Amino acid sequence: MIQSMTGYGKAIAELPDKKITIEIKSLNSKALDLSTRIAPAYREKEMEIRNMISKSLERGKVDFNLWIEKKENSNSATVISQSLVEGYYNQIKQIADNLNIPVPADWFQTLLRMPDVMSKPEIAELSDEEWAAAQKGIMEAINHLVDFRKQEGEALEKKFRENIGNIGKLLQSVAIYENERITKIKDRIAEALEKTLSIDYDKNRLEQEIIFYIEKLDINEEKQRLANHLEYFIHTMESGSGQGKKLGFIAQEIGREINTLGSKSNHAEMQKIVVQMKDELEQIKEQVLNVM
Repeated sequence: MIQSMTGYGKAIAELPDKKITIEIKSLNSKALDLSTRIAPAYREKEMEIRNMISKSLERGKVDFNLWIEKKENSNSATVISQSLVEGYYNQIKQIADNLNIPVPADWFQTLLRMPDVMSKPEIAELSDEEWAAAQKGIMEAINHLVDFRKQEGEALEKKFRENIGNIGKLLQSVAIYENERITKIKDRIAEALEKTLSIDYDKNRLEQEIIFYIEKLDINEEKQRLANHLEYFIHTMESGSGQGKKLGFIAQEIGREINTLGSKSNHAEMQKIVVQMKDELEQIKEQVLNVM
């Protein structure tokens, strides 16, 4: 089963004092293009996180986010230094008295704006228990993304089968015009000779030349190769994930055979069929870029 490179996964790891949220999303890319935004406490684990992601996601432009939210009962709220508040208060009051300057109308707001009065607690060292919970959440988010990719892959596979089936049916419909095409080519050449040449000519030699010309326009090999490519596309799609590049190459080969059919067809109805084939193939080429 093929997988899409488009996906999204999210997981939340709950701890007594905090909530760790992990989000990961991916789009199509030729290789694994990974960007991360990680909470400061987890910076030391960035390489481990990248390795976890790269083992599960072979290709795609991947954005990984991990952030932490403190819970209301957490003891990590902003700290106000009482000693600094008291020291600033005494200094300001003393200076105001000495210089006869009015004291602030709102002491508290003034003191809170003084340097270092309010501070955030230092980031605690990452504990083994927290890292284990985070790892579990990361793997859960990755697995959700993989499941999303598989669902998208199922939809792509269904569409590819429809496109390949349509090309196959169109290829079969070419056969009814082949004999008609040869007859028309012979008649057109003979008619042109009758109009342009007023002398007798060797009709046996003409027949040989016509046969030689028609052999150049023979499309049996192209039809066989195209049928083989269509079959190979389905076989490759069924052979497992990670086949996106291979499917892209097969689609190119299908395009070459369709183009050759068009150049050799020399028949209006057959050329219409070739245009329809190209339309189906274009849909495949657009979507195959999203296959992992």
